[in-house]
Amino acid sequence: MKRIMPLILATAVALGTQGAAAADKVTTLPVQFAKGMQSFSTSHTLLGYDSVNYTLDAKAEQSMRVSLSGSSNVGFNIYAPGDIPGVATALGSGSQGQDWNGILPASGTYTVQVYQVRAAARRGAQAAYAITFAIH
Repeated sequence: MKRIMPLILATAVALGTQGAAAADKVTTLPVQFAKGMQSFSTSHTLLGYDSVNYTLDAKAEQSMRVSLSGSSNVGFNIYAPGDIPGVATALGSGSQGQDWNGILPASGTYTVQVYQVRAAARRGAQAAYAITFAIH
């Protein structure tokens, strides 16, 4: 019996972890600027640990600005081309009222990951936001 209990406990923990991870939804949305435009705005709603990865192409030395409004429970991280959210270190970050401005270090596809802060996500809260991307 002593040998079986650790195995049962390990199995229960593994199954519980798989269930939580499987419920998280990551949506990837490409950002397309209209011809002649330098900015793009959109809105979305997050639920729990769900996140949205916006992808946009830019060139080295361009200036990018990311602005977020709406729920104070929403934040964002910016990843350089080739970097993967959750694995790589973010190039920058921001939240409602804390825009990110920067000169881009490389040409390629940037990812802007939008997510809920942990406390709100853990409660399964819903959070609406609007985000604007500008590249000059």
